[in-house]
Amino acid sequence: MFARTLGVMVLAGVVGASFGQGRKAPVGKPVASAKAVPKDVLVPLTARERAQQMLNRFTFGARPGEVERVLAEGPDQWFEEQLNPSAIKDDALAKRLGDFPTLGLTADQVLLRFPDRGAVEQVAKGLRPYPADPQLAALYEVQVWKYNDDLVKNKVDASGKKSFDPSPAKIDATKKAGQAEALRIAGELFALPKQQRMAALIKLPVAQRIAFTSYLQGDQRNQLLADFNPRERETFTAMAADVNSAYQIGQELAQAKMVRAVLSERQLQEVMADFWFNHFNVYVGKDADQWYTTSYDRDAIRKNALGKFRDLLMATAMSPAMMIYLDNWTSIGPDSKANAPAKPGGKPGNKGLNENYGREVMELHTVGVGGGYSQADVTALAAILTGWGVDRPYQGAGGFLFDPKKHEPGVKQWFGHAVPDAGMQEGVQALGILAASPKTAHFISWKLAQRFVADDPPAGLVDRMAATYMSSDGDIKAVLRTLAGSPEFNSKKYFRNKVKTPVEYLASAFRTTATDPSNPGALVNTAKTMGMPLFYALPPTGYYITAEQWMNSSALVDRLNFAYQLTNNKFSNQKFDSPHVLALGLMAQPAASAQPVGFTPGTEQGVDVVLGVLENTLIGGGVSAKTNELIHKQVEGQAGIGDAERLNLLTALVMGSPEFQVR
Repeated sequence: MFARTLGVMVLAGVVGASFGQGRKAPVGKPVASAKAVPKDVLVPLTARERAQQMLNRFTFGARPGEVERVLAEGPDQWFEEQLNPSAIKDDALAKRLGDFPTLGLTADQVLLRFPDRGAVEQVAKGLRPYPADPQLAALYEVQVWKYNDDLVKNKVDASGKKSFDPSPAKIDATKKAGQAEALRIAGELFALPKQQRMAALIKLPVAQRIAFTSYLQGDQRNQLLADFNPRERETFTAMAADVNSAYQIGQELAQAKMVRAVLSERQLQEVMADFWFNHFNVYVGKDADQWYTTSYDRDAIRKNALGKFRDLLMATAMSPAMMIYLDNWTSIGPDSKANAPAKPGGKPGNKGLNENYGREVMELHTVGVGGGYSQADVTALAAILTGWGVDRPYQGAGGFLFDPKKHEPGVKQWFGHAVPDAGMQEGVQALGILAASPKTAHFISWKLAQRFVADDPPAGLVDRMAATYMSSDGDIKAVLRTLAGSPEFNSKKYFRNKVKTPVEYLASAFRTTATDPSNPGALVNTAKTMGMPLFYALPPTGYYITAEQWMNSSALVDRLNFAYQLTNNKFSNQKFDSPHVLALGLMAQPAASAQPVGFTPGTEQGVDVVLGVLENTLIGGGVSAKTNELIHKQVEGQAGIGDAERLNLLTALVMGSPEFQVR
């Protein structure tokens, strides 16, 4: 009933507003009517609103007191600092990222630590040796045992019936025996010093390792994992997995993304990394991309997120992750040596072009749908890019590889250009032409304006951003400066008019309440529940960022349920401290508006005071009169709860309000 009531409230408030061109009414308490303003006049933001706008758009949420700090420093100065992330200390985040060792590994190192079924099969058949590292060797022993066990269990007789078909009673008995064995081993391991436990675990017989990692549950499992170092945790979870632990690589990358979004001081870099990954989307579940996506995010996206667009485009094009995702590594020129007849005078091979990347790099990455290219241009670009591929992708062995034998020879007529026969350099030339195109300047500017200004961005702003792109050789920082300094960005018309995606909503819930994300895996799972599984967007378009994609009754109920669970300490052992949030809000208030000490949320006056502080802290201003009325009704309907529960409820209601859904 709680979620349904507030879900209706949020739906009425958010969906009833116009998010394409700003809200129908300003957010905040009822105010006296003002003189009508002509529609084409942009009313500028106040100084405080401008600080809020910067934080709402260029971070994943303003932390308590951050608006005041940015206001004191100056929004423009703060923005310039954010444009140079390498100069910003981020020690706390760096320490937390140590929990995710795969972030710094190469693809072959990742594959070695998290083998898929193919890698395990090769070891099982003696085609590859066991790793020399003791932890990895112990992991592979477990995985090979499971692989062989699967073969036995899936073996069928002449009639097609599985030879292994245990009864429910036998399955239950096996589970109970495994749980008992896990408890026994846990007792032995917990008796040892923390630093000796993994060494003792990997010395156990393989069957005992499997029983322990598979059946250890609850507090004991949580405590053991907490006591392990990051690499030991990886080994344990890989042992516990089925005969394909590679999926955990994507899980680690997704958890790191949420931690970065919440904790990083380099917020603009995180926002831009999120934007560009979505723009140059790859799907971590596509074949060998489970090993390559981490390095793609690190070396192609993050490294170039605030640089020149040409460098970013080239880095993504030459990334194994992109080559695999859009199949360019399989593309072979019809007249190439790789497709030549096996014998002189014979028929040529039947291999051919794959146009996926040639199409998407124009349609989605550069000039856009209206960019003036034809199907013939798509085919020609695919021919230009033949030979661009990956060195032994299913061994995770190498990076980008140009294979001249697969390259289509000859001059190509493409996009108004005659591209000379130059092997790999043809692709470099073509991508350079795309990066320098005015069509690309306009399309990239439009997408940036859609992310940071409005779902339907103002044409004049897009044109000025595109002009900056062309005059600066595609300098992303320069384009962002034009956006951030524009009258449109700094107007009330485009203030708090962008709906938060699930990731933005979750990160802002933690940032605005100064809550440490102690269980990032739970945040990743919640983002998936809300319709945004991280790094698992299947189409090359990535996730849409407009209001209609995320504003529906189901999504809003999910958000409200999350807020209620979080504030009541029912969200996967995540600690939440509503009194601390309230205290931070009180300390951040200007002295002139400070509230008297001694109030409680148990009185009507106390509810008003607490609600006002929470709104200023979490949203940066008041909610609408309708939202305020509905929150009061919800609180009045919970008359039997104490002050602590009422404070948790008020915090959840503010997080579930229409105003918290926008940035």
